[in-house]
Amino acid sequence: MRVALAHDYLNQYGGAERVLEALHMLYPDAPVYTSIYDADAMPDHYRGWDIRTSFMQSLPGWRKHFRRYFLLYPSAFESFDLGEYDLIISSSSAYAKGVIPRPGAIHICYCHTPMRFAWRTRDYVAREQISGFQGAVLPFLLTYLRLWDSVANARVDAFVANSREVAGRIRRYYGRGATVIPPPVDLPTTMPQPAGDFYLAGGRLIPYKRIELIVEAFTHLRLPLKIFGDGRDRARLERMAGPNIEFLGWVDEPTRHDLFARCRAFIFPGEEDFGITPLEAMAAGRPVIAYGAGGALETVIDGVTGRFFYEQTAAALAAAVAASHVDVYDTVAIRQYAEGFGLNLFLARMRALIDEAVATKQL
Repeated sequence: MRVALAHDYLNQYGGAERVLEALHMLYPDAPVYTSIYDADAMPDHYRGWDIRTSFMQSLPGWRKHFRRYFLLYPSAFESFDLGEYDLIISSSSAYAKGVIPRPGAIHICYCHTPMRFAWRTRDYVAREQISGFQGAVLPFLLTYLRLWDSVANARVDAFVANSREVAGRIRRYYGRGATVIPPPVDLPTTMPQPAGDFYLAGGRLIPYKRIELIVEAFTHLRLPLKIFGDGRDRARLERMAGPNIEFLGWVDEPTRHDLFARCRAFIFPGEEDFGITPLEAMAAGRPVIAYGAGGALETVIDGVTGRFFYEQTAAALAAAVAASHVDVYDTVAIRQYAEGFGLNLFLARMRALIDEAVATKQL
């Protein structure tokens, strides 16, 4: 079969891009269609892929202002000529599922979440701290995106959701069922080590991740904390932080694995659609202290692989960290639990789903 992959944008690296990498393993010769591609922001191995960008790659200042072009993304993905492909797999939390397959082709969408800013606009505006004229006008502009998104979902033959939480949103907003296949977790080959004396957090440092709750809580607790990753919220977070908090910036994969292996616990304060980083910590045998909502409810087992806090405040997080000092965890059991989310299982589940979709389409 002639196969193409589609992904929203390749200008930042996170859990969605790890899913794309796994899909690319299934079809290493497949081209990747995306709106924009910033090679400097992505791992070096992407340079060996067949990446095909839209007209948005030529827009002025797209690296800095790509969010302001949000009304152009639907046209960008609809502009791709995918007439030669029999199978299209989109990896999407926004626009990529809007590609137009040829009649008779199969389109499978791995949905990280329905378009968050279109369907949960109030939450998005509050989390991104959008105010003034922009905050007043944005909900009206997003009406267009909701209409387009409703039309675009009909171009998908089968939805895959990364969690039951997201499957519920697909059912609510699109009126469609979805098969739940959790994203793959990179399992280190080494077995768990004794815990160190520092706590760990990290990922994309952007407002909705709620890293400021960690910074506020640990500045008050005066416990050692390391934060890896980068993003537009980093400067604000550094201004908030006490001397016990260290910002590491971007780190390579061996360093990430080492940090997970040596931390006392991983802190996860956001309400995520799934959240891969907690499972990466568990793969190293480390417990997770997480806000008890969203995807974390499907990956963290309270009292076994970590501890929840149920108010999304710095005070509730600080109380959970303090209470965790008496917790006892079986690091090997935590690692074994994480193995249930490994890459090989993800690839096998995706292969089975694709084979079934192809067989059904050909009947």
